[in-house]
This record gives sequence, structure tokens and C-alpha cells, in this order.
Amino acid sequence: MKVLPFKIPKPKNDFLIIQEDKQWIFYDKLHQHQEVQLSYIVSGTGTLIVGDTVNRFTEGDVIVLGTNLPHVFQSDIPTTKSSYMLSVFFNETIFWEKFFEIEEIKNLRSFFNRSNSGFKVLHPTKALKETFTKILNTSKLERFALFFELLQKLHSSRKEELSTFQINKRFSDVEGKRMGVIFDYIIQNFQQEITLEQIAKEASLTKTAFCRFFKTRTNKTFYQFLIELRLEHACRLLRQESKELITDIAFQSGFTSVSNFNRYFKKVKGMSPLEYRKLN
Repeated sequence: MKVLPFKIPKPKNDFLIIQEDKQWIFYDKLHQHQEVQLSYIVSGTGTLIVGDTVNRFTEGDVIVLGTNLPHVFQSDIPTTKSSYMLSVFFNETIFWEKFFEIEEIKNLRSFFNRSNSGFKVLHPTKALKETFTKILNTSKLERFALFFELLQKLHSSRKEELSTFQINKRFSDVEGKRMGVIFDYIIQNFQQEITLEQIAKEASLTKTAFCRFFKTRTNKTFYQFLIELRLEHACRLLRQESKELITDIAFQSGFTSVSNFNRYFKKVKGMSPLEYRKLN
């Protein structure tokens, strides 16, 4: 897997691209594209990697991803129903070239600044979700009006940042291929022990060079990222209606020490695994 320079297909003169993704699992390759992406998860759950951060997506989420921000939607497998996402794509550069001088639109600059690192809307309203649905089946003129309505609603919503990825950082082909190999190996093997020697070998780097490469491009260490992925998997297991012991969940998530699992969980989530299970 590499960070693919994904090209969103669109008619030549269209400013907006409306896309429906409805299948068992979403496109699961780490990729980046020039367009800003506004997405509403109608159904489906899974792990969302954005830039340098491991997140969770679930039904009802509204997510915004800025230009050239690497991301991948890893749908939960197995699943009992199809994943369904409505997305609006548009080119930020063209947006500002065409509309920047319009006084009423200048206050949207902070929206684009926030989108550079990606964000999730906290408690999206029914009206916000319905705007995504309306924009799918309208004429081009109505679609354009709804687009600005959508931007305004997203702009005024409470948000949670998804990543600390460097603003406007774009992976070169070589960097993208290497980061894709690293992320793919971590995703496939995080439930097992992964040594620095192993992951550096996968990336065709020395240990020192790998640590520098990963930290420079994600703003965190390899082990920080690995722990986040393991904790996200543990949270998924804790949310399920099962009677699995906390100890078993810790080991299934790749931790070799229950005490370490509890310590990291409380540090990142602000509560113990047991408290998290009760809360969810």
C-alpha cells in the first residue's frame, strides 16, 4: 500500500464533485487528493487514519478532510451491512480564485484553515446531514446553493481536530510509497509484536533513519502511532456487547502487559478500560 495521488473523476467544467460510495467496505488504500472532501457516513464503521492520527468513524459522522491530507477509511471486517458515504469534493484553489473577493465569503477562511488537519463535526445536526442528502439529487444550480449552505453549517458547527499533520504537506511519490508500506505493515500486524528492526526493514531504512523519517512526517514516534492504533482496536472491542475480560482485550490488541495497557489507556482516553466499557 502506498499513499496514492488519487484523482477525483469529474466533468471538465464542474466545480463540485458529488460522490456516493456504497459497498461492503470503503476504498481502503492510503491516498491523498487535491480536493477538499466533505463526507457524511450514512452507514458503516471502522478505523480512520488521517495524516498522523488514528481515529474512529461510525454511522452519522460528518468528516472534513483538507487538500492533500493523506487518509484511509478502514471498514470494520466482518460487517453485517454495507458501508455508505456521501461526499462533496471541490478544489480549494479554484474556490479562492473565484470567490475570495466576495465579502460575505471571507469569514470562511477559518473553515479552510481547520480543514488542513481534518476535522469531525461534534454532534452533527439532522439539518446538516439532510443537506448532504439533498445535494445528491438536485440540479447544478440548486447544488451550488446547497454547497454554500453546507459550508456555512460546517463552519458554525463544533469540531474535533482529526490530525496534527503538517499543513499543505504533500508526500512525494517516494515518500508516499514508503509511508504506505509502513502504514500497511502496521495495520496488518499491530496485534502482534512489531520491533523497530522489523518495521525499519520493511521501509528499507536503518533504525535511526526510519525513526527520523517517521517522526518528521507524522510529528510523532512510531511507537506512539502503534499504541494509538492498538488502543483504538481495544476501544472497538470494549464497545461490543461481550463479556470478554479486560485482560483478553489487552492481549488481542497487541499489548503484552495488562498494566501497560491500563496505563496507556488512561493516559490517552482519560479513564480506565472498565470505565470506558461502562460508559459505552
